[in-house]
Amino acid sequence: MDAAEPRQQQEEQEPKASMEKTVKAGFSENDDSSSDAGEPVQNHRGWKAMPYVIGNETFEKLGTIGTVSNLLVYLTTVYHMQGVSAAILLNVFNGTSNLATVAGAFISDTYLGRYTTLAAATVCSFTGMVILALTAALHSLHPPSCNPKAAGVQCQGPSGGQLAALLTAFFFLIIGAGGIRPCNLAFGADQFNPRTADGRRGIASFFNWYYFTFTVAMMVSATVIIYLQSNVNWALGLAVPAALMGLSCAVFFMGTRLYVCVRPEGSPFTSFAQVLVAAVRKRHLRRQGGTGANTLFDPPHRSKVVSKLAYTDQFTCLDKAAMLTPEEDALCADGKTPTDPWRLCSMQQVEEVKCLARIIPVWSSGIVYFVVVTQLSTYVVLQAAQTDRRITASSSFQIPQGSFVVFVMLALTLWIPVYDRLLVPLLRRITKREGGITLLQRIGIGMVLSVVTMLVAAAVERRRRRIGPGSPMMSCFWLVPQQVLAGLSEAFAAIGQTEFYYRQFPENMRSVAGALYFLGWALASYASGLMVTILHRTTGWLAQDLDEGRVDLFYLVTGAIAAVNLVYFMACARWYRFKKSDDDHTGSGAGDADLDESPKKAANAAPV
Repeated sequence: MDAAEPRQQQEEQEPKASMEKTVKAGFSENDDSSSDAGEPVQNHRGWKAMPYVIGNETFEKLGTIGTVSNLLVYLTTVYHMQGVSAAILLNVFNGTSNLATVAGAFISDTYLGRYTTLAAATVCSFTGMVILALTAALHSLHPPSCNPKAAGVQCQGPSGGQLAALLTAFFFLIIGAGGIRPCNLAFGADQFNPRTADGRRGIASFFNWYYFTFTVAMMVSATVIIYLQSNVNWALGLAVPAALMGLSCAVFFMGTRLYVCVRPEGSPFTSFAQVLVAAVRKRHLRRQGGTGANTLFDPPHRSKVVSKLAYTDQFTCLDKAAMLTPEEDALCADGKTPTDPWRLCSMQQVEEVKCLARIIPVWSSGIVYFVVVTQLSTYVVLQAAQTDRRITASSSFQIPQGSFVVFVMLALTLWIPVYDRLLVPLLRRITKREGGITLLQRIGIGMVLSVVTMLVAAAVERRRRRIGPGSPMMSCFWLVPQQVLAGLSEAFAAIGQTEFYYRQFPENMRSVAGALYFLGWALASYASGLMVTILHRTTGWLAQDLDEGRVDLFYLVTGAIAAVNLVYFMACARWYRFKKSDDDHTGSGAGDADLDESPKKAANAAPV
């Protein structure tokens, strides 16, 4: 189809949208007025809404990341908690924050919608930050100050009320994280029209620039905010993030009139359960009339939010849920709705379940990738502690050992504009794809880089071990190459996964797509802890003093796991079938398949 046609249609629709008088507070899809085709008017503002969406996210990250990463110091120095107790509390807090994204995504996609969920979650995060700041500012909300290193001094721990105030702050922060993390990316992408070439390119570019501002905010938060907390005082160090979180709220609500807010369409999980139950109940049925979809229950598609999915020949056992048996399956008077939805489902419902089933193997490979990233980020801190961290030989200033993560962020921040503005246009001219390369190719490149990263890390650690006890310590800048490679790996694999989940989930589950990413991180964190525990008990490689252990061998084992995972991912990628809608076949809809899938693979797809 000529690329100018959708652009012309969009230009014809924009004057109509601007003349609508009943649009309320940016909820353009809730307007009762309709276009000539009977569709609700949606005025996608695209990049015009991005200052508010990305501004909200940037200030939110500035306010929370530095604070959360420094909470262990706060709990042990201000609340006088034991290190083990503080670590357990923070592990529970971080794990619950990631798991809460699943509940937040379900509530968003089923009941509230992304705008309302984000609004409520942003306010909750602001409330939690204010309460946390008050625990430092008000003497009655934290234990009396004391010097734990002084001889014979026993610092007083938190009282029940003080601990309750702290846990209340954590509660609001968990609620905020559960709503913000799965919805912010999907909400930003909602502002672009996926049915135009410009809109699809805007979505791809948005994911890149989102992570660009994300990493910049992380670097500022991990340096300036932590400096205020550690070297000025905790009251100011927590008041500044709370103020930034308040600014995040203000910026978000300022853009309300510009937002496109997708209306929730009910629980997709109920529909998934109906397909599985119906397929089991009809497991003994056999298809009649060949392999086409003409024998299956496929009523006219009525949703204005979710695209009509094309038939695919994978997981054909699920097709039995849509087999219409006249003697057992009755329809309502309209002839389009089954009387028992737990026995007969539409092909649209079946194809939505197939989308999720196809994503799970790719997602599982992402969990292993996050395990690799987690292990490097943990042990590079211990490596840095046993290197010469002076900038120059004559300098007295030492780079903090926890600041080497900045090199990962810096590589990610510098690479994203190069990739988005230079490399993608060049690849687009070569491959004729809107994204330059497919999303699975992008993820695969990141996984290859993860293997290289672990090999470089092992080589650097082996070099450090070869330096004798009486020789000068190895310069800390030997650790920079592995950190840069890790940043480039995340620029390909992490961003690619986020966009992949967004595009491949049905439109009514895109908040769940965001939650799936964080759920992968949560499971990777638990798996990383289990891996470290097993290796420490069986090999002794992970001693507190790296000279007594063999972290280089640990890196090699992790690299081997990354290599096996790469092979597994490649098998999943070759098998994967990208989501297509009927619009893709008629040439009038969103071209995610054209953006993501190779022409050869697309040609092999089964027709409807």
